[in-house]
Amino acid sequence: MTDKNKTLGTDKDTSPPASSIDKEPIAVSSTTAKKSFNASTSSGKASSCSASKSTKPTQTEKHIGNKLTTVALILAIMLNVGLYYYNYQHSKQYSGEIFALTTQVEALKTTLTDNKQQNQNALQSVTQNTQVLINQQNQTILSLQFALADMQGRQPNDWLLAEAEHLVNQAGHQLWLLHDVLTAIILMETADQRIATLNDPSLTSIRQAITKDIMQLKTVKHIDRDGIVLRLNSLQQEVDKLPLINMPKAAAVGLQTVSTDVNDWAQNFKISINNFVSQFITYHKRDGNIVPLLTSAQTFYLQENLKTKLDQAITAVYRENSHLYSESINTAKAWVERFYNQDIKLTAAFLTTLTHLGEQTISVNYPKVLHSQKMISEILADRLRRYLPPLPAENSSTETQLTEE
Repeated sequence: MTDKNKTLGTDKDTSPPASSIDKEPIAVSSTTAKKSFNASTSSGKASSCSASKSTKPTQTEKHIGNKLTTVALILAIMLNVGLYYYNYQHSKQYSGEIFALTTQVEALKTTLTDNKQQNQNALQSVTQNTQVLINQQNQTILSLQFALADMQGRQPNDWLLAEAEHLVNQAGHQLWLLHDVLTAIILMETADQRIATLNDPSLTSIRQAITKDIMQLKTVKHIDRDGIVLRLNSLQQEVDKLPLINMPKAAAVGLQTVSTDVNDWAQNFKISINNFVSQFITYHKRDGNIVPLLTSAQTFYLQENLKTKLDQAITAVYRENSHLYSESINTAKAWVERFYNQDIKLTAAFLTTLTHLGEQTISVNYPKVLHSQKMISEILADRLRRYLPPLPAENSSTETQLTEE
């Protein structure tokens, strides 16, 4: 009985380590659990088979159980560390992927915003271009309607009024572009006659304006530009004929003749010597400023320069440049007085003509506006506008819709 109790006591003593190991809250692997179970089973079998064993084997088994527990703890810790490291690496990888995806999403948002802005700009540009085309079409339609109303001639008197407007416009063209005052006056008088034939009291204000413009044009000083230019051209043709200042010709000296008598040899010899000396050496007296003689090349250049100055004067006449005109005439006159013989009638007449031309006035102050031109255009446009039908309402509604968009 005692042995049995001891055996049972031994069994009771050896069972708690196994139960403590089984009840340990630490997570271990299946291999470790099997080892601990086998160890507890073998220890139980050994205790039941041999009752004579002492407390020393029990302590050994307990020591082995502690080692297994330690190993299990170490394995559990290593497993937890491995799981943590694995989760950390995957979390880091996922964070990078999430960041990349976020960046791509932001880039896509930016691209979508840019595309939206470009589409809005393109739409706005198309809208503006469409509006411009619509306006151009409306202007074309309006112009065609004006032309149609003008061609229909619902009132024959409007043809005369349009002709008067054309004559007034032509008068302005002749006045400001061609500076032809006489032609402008004739055109204005013709326009007044066209309006007078209408016998329309409502056009009296236009006739008064035309009369005022005609009186203003008649006060403009008339300049015979064609006459001035023709005289300058004639002077150019006379330049080559002007005589230069040269040395005066020596007076013809009669030579003594020798006699045929041999006895007069001494007298004949003296006469021959005198004739030879008189022809070999000559001298002349000359009063006035000394002017060097010109070579043929210098004479050619002088003539061409003189013609150029006259050309400049002609250009100044058409441009109404008084300064250039006076300078050209004075320079040409100074050259003629210096290099040409003034004792000749041709040179004197040339200088007289230059002096007369230099006294001419070539610049004129022209009226800046013709008051009748604006009045007749407004009245004619107003009459034509009465014949025009209003524009279709569809065009205005389309313009309103495009403006709102």
